[in-house]
Amino acid sequence: MAASLFLFSYRTTRRIEAFLPPSGRFVEVDGQRLHVTDQGSGAPLLLLHGLGGNLCHFNFGACAALSQHFRVVAVDRPGSGHSPRAADAPADLSAQARVLARLIGELGLERPTVVGHSLGGATALTLAIEHPHLVGALALVAPLTHAPKEVPAVFRALLIRPRWLRSLFAHTLAVPASIATSRRVLEQVFGPEPVARDFPTRGGGLLSLRPKHFLASAADLAVVPEHMARLEQRYGELEVPVSILFGREDRVLCWRANGQSMLDKVPGARLEVIEGGHMLPVTRPELTASFIMEAAAARRLAA
Repeated sequence: MAASLFLFSYRTTRRIEAFLPPSGRFVEVDGQRLHVTDQGSGAPLLLLHGLGGNLCHFNFGACAALSQHFRVVAVDRPGSGHSPRAADAPADLSAQARVLARLIGELGLERPTVVGHSLGGATALTLAIEHPHLVGALALVAPLTHAPKEVPAVFRALLIRPRWLRSLFAHTLAVPASIATSRRVLEQVFGPEPVARDFPTRGGGLLSLRPKHFLASAADLAVVPEHMARLEQRYGELEVPVSILFGREDRVLCWRANGQSMLDKVPGARLEVIEGGHMLPVTRPELTASFIMEAAAARRLAA
């Protein structure tokens, strides 16, 4: 049975990767191979996706609208999408921020406005605090900003312990289980807004079914509580404009705990709360793009 499940997972992974090949190019920094797309010209934007996601989440209109006015660089975070995590690379967000800092230098991005969705928001905050000279402004969309009291139900399978059992699950049961529960999971992540019908393809949702993606997401999630508890204590150090966009009905992250709470800790931070759920780059791409443009404008005013 285990051998059959392993073979099914392997074949499914091969089909997914053949159907959804890399859409950008690869940039190697410090031994980490990053998949990036780079389009448009002008002031730079660096786009970071969330847990279990990939850069295709910004393909529903945000990138197209932004690239008319900005140089838009979207990246698959290490371990996600088509960016393999280096074998010796730690999963913590500080390590990811270091790699992104090197990427900014490699691509010649001069103090970009860093856009972070969900866990990408926590990564963007880490980058701005630990490498302040590299970031011009933050545009955070439904961001994780504080240590969660509990892990959302849709992500609890990622908490399997010990590591050997998690690896066994990833290469046998995770793919068929994810296929069977995909509708319910997506309805929770997108709700109350409808799931985009082409999200599995246009949004790269199928890429998250792969065993290596499951393991990378589990590693990302495992470091969140400790890292966020430390990061929260440093928000007063932020010296760049911080703009936050949240959906009032977000079922993954509470806008009060992760948005409103930032206003007391970050002087001058701006919060915009709209009707909607967690996947705003997909469900509200035009509004998300407008929000990012305003955040970039705040950067220019602060310069």
